[in-house]
Amino acid sequence: MRLFAVLAGLGVSLRETPSSTLRKRVCCGGLLAGILLGGVSETTVAQVNETLTVGELDFPDAPGIGGQAETHGASAQTGSASIAGTVVDMSGVAIQGARVTVLREGAADEQVMLSNEKGEFVFEHLPAGSFRVAVRSKGMETFASNDIVLPAGRRFELPLIELPFAPTNTEVQVVVTEEAIAQEQMKAEEKQRILGILPNFYTSYIWNAAPLRPKQKFELSLKSVTDPVAIAAVAVSAGIEQANNTFPGYGQGAEGYAKRFGAGYADRTIGRLLSSAVFPSIFRQDPRYFYRGTGSIKSRALYAIGSALICKGDNGELQPNYSHVLGNFAAAGISNLYRAQEDRTASLTIRNGFILTAGNAATNLIREFISRKISSNVPSYAQGKPLE
Repeated sequence: MRLFAVLAGLGVSLRETPSSTLRKRVCCGGLLAGILLGGVSETTVAQVNETLTVGELDFPDAPGIGGQAETHGASAQTGSASIAGTVVDMSGVAIQGARVTVLREGAADEQVMLSNEKGEFVFEHLPAGSFRVAVRSKGMETFASNDIVLPAGRRFELPLIELPFAPTNTEVQVVVTEEAIAQEQMKAEEKQRILGILPNFYTSYIWNAAPLRPKQKFELSLKSVTDPVAIAAVAVSAGIEQANNTFPGYGQGAEGYAKRFGAGYADRTIGRLLSSAVFPSIFRQDPRYFYRGTGSIKSRALYAIGSALICKGDNGELQPNYSHVLGNFAAAGISNLYRAQEDRTASLTIRNGFILTAGNAATNLIREFISRKISSNVPSYAQGKPLE
């Protein structure tokens, strides 16, 4: 009977002990040893049963809604209060994996967990005290709560936590090329007109204007020869030639006028293309006149006349004006091809070449002393060469 009592006591103890401490295991070992030796009393059995009580057993806690919270720092004190909440974005979509941190005032430790697939989290077994909650998620702004005072046993539910997207700082670096600057300056020059009528495209009132690219030189020359005012000027010139019977080989009447107009327009177009586009592209020279505007009248006059023979290269250096001089004489030579037979002479070519070059010098004088005052659409900041 004594042995049966001992075994029965042991069976109860073992059934009620899912996880035993080292002390309890030692007691069981001693009890079994006593049974085998046959020297265990009822008093001993009672003592063992008292040692293996259910109240002293330790069971693990179940995880919360958001998962098991991790404690960082010193071991957190447990209690019966809790804090719960739900994290969503501004459109109401739940944010899974948001990092939620709870920190108790005056404590060195904090508890951290991640929100579940529904954006929910819950911190349980919190002691009474004052807490703050922070929520962070990649690409979102951080949420920080006000102080939350928890009495013992209270379950606190935070209002819906909406995390807005964090603003992104994008640095845009705009690089303006020299070609783009030249394009803008050229477009501004195409609006310049003397008395608001006559084209003044080839005068730059910006002393250090960006050099034109070959494509831009051709664009400006085509703009010049197709301008309605320029075509009208050729028509008037042809009428004056017919009235003076210039180039008599063309005859009179409508046919004679048409030939003079055609020849005059061809002269203008070929001369402009050669001296302002073709040769400037080959020799890398700027076909424009650069308004000086400063200095004595004499120095400005010499500069204007000299610009017919000296020009600015695309590199900014002064160079012999091969473009205009060669362009003028080449255009004069080509004009002989469509003149009347009796008007084709070598002297005409030379004469016209010098006339065109002298005409450039005279035009430059007008540009330097007159056109700036009477031209429309000239930028106020464009004042020519800065004072040194």
